[in-house]
Amino acid sequence: MKNKNYPLHHVGIIFNSMQRAEEFMETTGTEEEYRGFVEAYQAWCIFLKPNGGSKIELIVPTGGVLADYNKGKGGIHHIAFSVPDVEAVRREYQSRGIILLEENAVPGAGNIKVNFMRPRDACGVLTEFVEEI
Repeated sequence: MKNKNYPLHHVGIIFNSMQRAEEFMETTGTEEEYRGFVEAYQAWCIFLKPNGGSKIELIVPTGGVLADYNKGKGGIHHIAFSVPDVEAVRREYQSRGIILLEENAVPGAGNIKVNFMRPRDACGVLTEFVEEI
């Protein structure tokens, strides 16, 4: 896994309300591809249709730690990479002394499972690893 050049899956942006997320879609002329609630993070997640590139995920927390992100104002939250096996990625980082956020991958929005590397271990950037299932 060391030095893999995984493709960018998406950039996650937190909004403090569904109205603000929908205003963003209207303002930018983007269309919704998927909308679902992720229980593990107490948040609505909306993936926008990619336009020849990577996806954008709009995150609207209903509670939990994400609701207080950036003092409740929202903003860019994380970048995510596509990986073939999120558990293999977790084991590889663990062998290097880096513990990912979740002990095991958790279900994400739609047909994905995910895990995160903390900002302290990734030069200040919250980094998500996404496996399509």
